[in-house]
Amino acid sequence: MSRRVIRSSKLPAPMRGGAFSSGVEAPAGRTIYVSGQVSMDAEGNVVGEGDIRLQTETVLESVKAVVEEAGGGMEDIVKVTVFILDMGHYDQIHEVRRRYFEEPYPASSMVEVSALIDPRLLIEIEAVAVIE
Repeated sequence: MSRRVIRSSKLPAPMRGGAFSSGVEAPAGRTIYVSGQVSMDAEGNVVGEGDIRLQTETVLESVKAVVEEAGGGMEDIVKVTVFILDMGHYDQIHEVRRRYFEEPYPASSMVEVSALIDPRLLIEIEAVAVIE
């Protein structure tokens, strides 16, 4: 069984064209929990200071690397949690997300926070993948 989107007529569609599903039923398999990833390279340098699109790409590449190391792919991600400093970046973040995720999109939460581990960081994403 591949993942299945759960929809309800009692819920609105994703706001502003968001790349997420209201709910996702995951197949049986190995569950991979990806720690929050930030926009840093392998040497710990911040990538894309002040650029939410580049930071989102860098973060999603890191998420992808973890899931691939576990033997899966982005299509195996069933849930993401996104922490951002400015909800005004919503549209730009989802523009990038649509390049990394295809329908059925994973379930998602996006939360505006007051700070991340480094003041130059704009976004952090954690994920859950289920690999059959």
